[in-house]
Amino acid sequence: MANRFASGKNAISQCDRCDQRFKLTLLKREVVKGRNYDLLVCPECWDPDQPQLHLGEFPVDDPQGLRNPRPDRSYVISGLLADGESGGGSRIFQWGWYPVGGSSFFDAALTPNNLVLSVQLGTVSVSTT
Repeated sequence: MANRFASGKNAISQCDRCDQRFKLTLLKREVVKGRNYDLLVCPECWDPDQPQLHLGEFPVDDPQGLRNPRPDRSYVISGLLADGESGGGSRIFQWGWYPVGGSSFFDAALTPNNLVLSVQLGTVSVSTT
């Protein structure tokens, strides 16, 4: 049985958006939010369907919490010394603001400031003429 429609390889059509003439084979169907609106538009007017318009159409499983969490004991275990005494844990490191040290009055008990900056500057001579 013969095809009901012609191939259209030489057919000319108009863009439904800008009304310019193009070959029918160059025009693309306009799809918005997964719906075909039966608009044929030229490649310059064609916009791909936005993925953000499909939010909420598909179930998303994004669990945040654990069912049976356990505390992190690596701090104590890796901080033990050879004789079994506590060496303070594995996460003892010094940090500071401004850029070296600088713990403020309010958090001095929480963050001791053991960072010390010492600088020696040589002599500078400036001559203006």
